[in-house]
Amino acid sequence: MTTSALIMLIVQVLGALALFLFGMKYMSEALQRLAGPSLRSVLSSFTSNRFKAVLTGTFVTSLIQSSSATTVMVVSFVNAGILNLSNAIGVIMGANIGTTITAWIITLFGIKVDIAVYSIPIIGLGFICMMLRNKKIQHIGEFVLGFGLLFLGLTFLKDSLSDLDLANNPQFIAFIQQFIAVGENTIAFPTILLFVLIGTILTLILQSSSATMAVILVLCSQGVIPFEIAVALVLGENIGTTITANLAAIIGNTTAKRAARSHFIFNVIGVCWVLAVFHPFVNIIDALTIKIDGVSAYASALAVPTALSLFHSFFNITNTCLLVGFIPQIEKMTNFLVKKNTQDEEIFKLENIGTNFMKTGEMNVEIAKKEIIVFSKRMIRMYEFLPVLLNDTKANSKEYEELLRRIQRYEELSDRMEIEIANYITTMT
Repeated sequence: MTTSALIMLIVQVLGALALFLFGMKYMSEALQRLAGPSLRSVLSSFTSNRFKAVLTGTFVTSLIQSSSATTVMVVSFVNAGILNLSNAIGVIMGANIGTTITAWIITLFGIKVDIAVYSIPIIGLGFICMMLRNKKIQHIGEFVLGFGLLFLGLTFLKDSLSDLDLANNPQFIAFIQQFIAVGENTIAFPTILLFVLIGTILTLILQSSSATMAVILVLCSQGVIPFEIAVALVLGENIGTTITANLAAIIGNTTAKRAARSHFIFNVIGVCWVLAVFHPFVNIIDALTIKIDGVSAYASALAVPTALSLFHSFFNITNTCLLVGFIPQIEKMTNFLVKKNTQDEEIFKLENIGTNFMKTGEMNVEIAKKEIIVFSKRMIRMYEFLPVLLNDTKANSKEYEELLRRIQRYEELSDRMEIEIANYITTMT
């Protein structure tokens, strides 16, 4: 293959991934707009204890197909005092289970049964619905269009990777074979760790666990990478997706950081115990795959997507069942890692705006409400200084000067906050 042909294939793969991600994002945001108020009601009403919180997180994330969006809503409710951090961690655990539905959708509708031929008609149907005046039907049309784009992108991804023909490339086969123990047909533990790291880095680069899972499933279905290596990549993907949230939370408030850290702690603990029992756990998944597909994932590449989807689901369900009883300990760890912000409240910092990972009108309204409440509290605090200032008989004292300085500082803060909030509301879609 010439260099120019290779570059063109890489560009095609990137374009296919971009189309897949756009379809996923468009579909998810349409569902949020369609059921935004209801989802907020579910999150605030059905999270009274950790077990209900887990079920709620699973349900909401399965519905909107975005654990990031679920996290945004969780952080918003914690900031408002509607949801405590303990129950928020439970919702995040449930979100991990809900996000495994994506792998099953790709496996069942993108690999097992190829619905690519229906992608264009689906996109056309979605576009027609979007042209109608009824808002609800428009949102349904957006969802349908996103669904079609998702599988069209997946089809292009499969075709592009198939053109690389890695399964029959002697150099690539030799590269993979060096990681497999001769005579044992198993992957050495250091190699497992290496591919966990690769999966983490790949997810960081793509900034989407769904895209990473799509690439892994397509490569496995084409016989490019063996089952155990694919499992290691999925474990890395579970770590990588939490790092993305932590990076996004850097500009967020203390609660956002703690929520992101709890997600990271939860997934890392899960990856650690799975690595400790890696081969027995993978063998159990393979036994289940044989019962479903009638063939082992070690023997047939066509069985690997089912096995990976099973592994992804069983890993997150088992991890949640094991750790749901340790939510108080995880909360303590997050409190230890992220100290309460003791900075002077007079330092300008928007507490809610900037913590939203996904830009949707429904969530923007909720975030703007929270910021206006913070703005109001600061203004009340400023006016509390006035009686003290008026009653101070020592007009030239240090205390008097300090109060004047603080009132002036609060006035400057109020002006800046007012402008930032107004700009945010103006740019909301």
